[in-house]
Amino acid sequence: MTKYAVRTITRDEHVAWVETRESVSFLQTPEWADVKREWRSEHVGWFDSAGAMVGAGLVLYRSAPVIGRSLAYLPEGPDISWFSTEGVDAWLAPLVAHCKKHGAFSLKIGVPVVAATWSADTIKDAIGTAPRLKDVAPDSRDERADALRAELKRLGWKQKTADEGFGDVQPRYVYTVTVDGKTDEELLAGFNQLWRRNVKKAEKSGVTVRMGTRADLPAFHAVYVETAERDHFRPRNLVYFERFWDALAIRNDRVRLFIAEVDGEVAASTIWVRVGRHAWYSYGASTTKHRDARPSNALQWAMLRAARDAGCATYDLRGISDTLNESDPLFGLIRFKLGIGGQAVEYVGEHDYAINPLIAKLFEIYLARR
Repeated sequence: MTKYAVRTITRDEHVAWVETRESVSFLQTPEWADVKREWRSEHVGWFDSAGAMVGAGLVLYRSAPVIGRSLAYLPEGPDISWFSTEGVDAWLAPLVAHCKKHGAFSLKIGVPVVAATWSADTIKDAIGTAPRLKDVAPDSRDERADALRAELKRLGWKQKTADEGFGDVQPRYVYTVTVDGKTDEELLAGFNQLWRRNVKKAEKSGVTVRMGTRADLPAFHAVYVETAERDHFRPRNLVYFERFWDALAIRNDRVRLFIAEVDGEVAASTIWVRVGRHAWYSYGASTTKHRDARPSNALQWAMLRAARDAGCATYDLRGISDTLNESDPLFGLIRFKLGIGGQAVEYVGEHDYAINPLIAKLFEIYLARR
């Protein structure tokens, strides 16, 4: 059996690795370390017996109070061969050992492997008949992903239930649209009638969409704060988005700011991120004043086409809850995204390994009490 070694690599080595990949989560790019400055970061690589690098990841370390040990976290990563013949432990055991050596008491990974997908039509038919997405037979399921999840459990990795919210730190369920090679007409054909009508209404209402620059971030942030107040979530400060922009914009076409305006006023704004052939709708905000002009639909239409024109295969609208209960406040997310066509996707998702079970348990209690 091939034995892999995990060791620290340079940032440049990590950059070179990502540049060769068709798709890596933007949370696993070297630049993401600059966004998450409150975490200590490390770039790691997997090496085979011949010394060739065959995998990479960004490890974020968060120090726990008093004890001087850290939680190690690879959001939506690492980028390794999850279905190799050697088995997943050949890849993860050296990572556990490496993080333990670097003072970690617990390790969290986000397995970026698709387990199942549900088409928009399948979901629509299930609303009102099934309580959650997991109760609906998917249009496709990868048995290898099910086996991988079972193997992780056997090896001592634990996964939180997804009965509430989004499952864990990063969402287990996301909503995506395949855009590769599609014409405008084919993309629009995937929209439901309401979405097509709203895109036309935005055009008739004089909504214009333009590309913003760093200088437009304060305008985006003002609308974002209004959205946070309306939707009852805690907003990030402007400094965070400036750091986000400065970190990701260093790579060509990694991040874009879209701004929808009505009569010269910002009506809605979104942040789009791309790595390889995968683009994400990362942040969005809209005003109440111009909601009837449907600027949010205009922005999604613009971002969808931008992803296709950039050579992407997938446009990712990010997280959804798996609830199909129309009275659940989180149902609004999936209702909005359903209109664009596409599919809901379940990833194998986040798993935790207690390197030091006692400290890991005490830290879990500490977080619950906070």
